[in-house]
Amino acid sequence: MGKPTGFLEHGRELPQKLDPIVRIQDNKEFVLNEEFGDKINTQASRCMDCGVPFCHNSCPIGNIIPEFNDAVFRDSWEEAWNILSSTNNFPEFTGRVCPAPCESGCVLGINQDPITICNIEKTIVETAYREGYAKPKIPRERTGKTIAIIGSGPAGLAAAEQLNSAGHCVTVFERDEKVGGLLRFGIPDFKLGMDIIDRKIDLMADAGVKFKVNAHIGVEINAQQLRQDFDVVLLTGGSTVPRNLPIPGRELNGVHFAMEFLAQNNRRANEMDLKTKEIHAKGKHVVVIGGGDTGSDCVGTSNRHGAASITQVEIMPIPPEKRPVNQPWPSYPMIMKTSTSHEEGCERHWNILTKEFISDKEGNVKALRIADIQWLEAKAGERPDFEEVAGSERIIPCDLAFLAMGFLHPEPTGVLAQLDIKLDDRGNVATEGFATNQKGVFAAGDMRTGQSLVVRCINEGRESAREIDDFLMGGSNLEAKADSLMLSNA
Repeated sequence: MGKPTGFLEHGRELPQKLDPIVRIQDNKEFVLNEEFGDKINTQASRCMDCGVPFCHNSCPIGNIIPEFNDAVFRDSWEEAWNILSSTNNFPEFTGRVCPAPCESGCVLGINQDPITICNIEKTIVETAYREGYAKPKIPRERTGKTIAIIGSGPAGLAAAEQLNSAGHCVTVFERDEKVGGLLRFGIPDFKLGMDIIDRKIDLMADAGVKFKVNAHIGVEINAQQLRQDFDVVLLTGGSTVPRNLPIPGRELNGVHFAMEFLAQNNRRANEMDLKTKEIHAKGKHVVVIGGGDTGSDCVGTSNRHGAASITQVEIMPIPPEKRPVNQPWPSYPMIMKTSTSHEEGCERHWNILTKEFISDKEGNVKALRIADIQWLEAKAGERPDFEEVAGSERIIPCDLAFLAMGFLHPEPTGVLAQLDIKLDDRGNVATEGFATNQKGVFAAGDMRTGQSLVVRCINEGRESAREIDDFLMGGSNLEAKADSLMLSNA
């Protein structure tokens, strides 16, 4: 505990952000972290080094948070980096896009604002790259075992780094022209720039991980071929089938799944081939259907396009402003959140039923029919239902609609069909641990669990790597190998 009285002397403080009017002019990151300076040490001093650090328990990858806070307070940045990178393969990602369940579990958060854990994490990793602490994790020796990883999102990349560090020969297959999966083609550049992804991929390549892009397994390459060529196949293709909205007018031009819009904009921002017909919000009345992070990303992207108006609607009730009684500390509370994208301009509405997309004469969407609803008290053991509020139906302008209502399951065709992979009742890959019904074939991440957070996918990748190492070597000592590697590379 660097400063026992730190939490009594200092309040929570975060870096400033560029003014919304300025930051919507481009797709660059807008948090002025470099200007935060010595304040980061002050923020780290607020950590109380609790007897039971619930932040550590609340973190899906078990980050050792009090210890790296203490190191930051003491200006021991390389030590902080070694602590952080021992549990987290990609703090450069989680420090930017994680919703911070660790901060919800912070003991200080019981009666004060919690520690700024995410910003401290981001500062540690940026310091590590600047000072040269971030190095390739090159194994001392190779086992000769070969592993094919299908999908290069956070789960696949985490597994790849862990398994390569253990000495196995890892090849990651990605269907797009660049590695990153959801990280690259799902999260807007203003939250996670492609340069941040590329520098990590370069380190992994320097450590020996092989990447093969434009390799659509299950379409261009038969998945059975990989089973013959590699000792193990790991499936980390994500949950990519979006939830649809089957209402009248769904087929109209201008009604898109959110990821069609977000992936294309990332391509545009980085001068890549759009691959599909252009979707642009300039001068249009945009309606985003769905109130989660993906919907928020559509709002921020539409603001950068110069939309005439942006409306976000959600069928669920408006969340409470403060932690509700039935979600006590240290659980993650479902409370009202205003994202940086909402700050830039957006009308938000809850308890909204979307009923019909209305067409113009050319088959383009021009309006949306909606109505207010009220939720009914649920009977024991049953899901709650709702009813439409009489007289509330109305029509709002809508030139462009984005469906941001989550994802259902992985694509059942292609890889899963070719390998005859068993699915569970929700359409996800069924596993025992991380092993599928096919010997030597494993699954991790959203493809196995359903749609989740980047940080949980990192954990999935790390845990699946441990199980695969055990399968290949007859008893995993992956953590010991990683610790030895860290000491040898220090």
